[in-house]
Amino acid sequence: MFLPNKTIPFSDSVIARFSIILDSLKDKNQNIHSLYKKNKKNFYIVQDYIETLDCLFALNIIDFDETKEEIRLCSVK
Repeated sequence: MFLPNKTIPFSDSVIARFSIILDSLKDKNQNIHSLYKKNKKNFYIVQDYIETLDCLFALNIIDFDETKEEIRLCSVK
């Protein structure tokens, strides 16, 4: 996971990629593969994409619906 520091600029950090995923999910839920295909150009390797999803999931910002196999935004309470 790349966090911003002296050698890694914010634009290359995992935090900067949060908005890419969140913008894609604001209109509708998507499965993991289609979400990656839509945003592939914004990630250097698949591992960067997975780490971004992991961070968003750990922060309870996104959720995985196992029945529909889709990623969705968590509801704000």
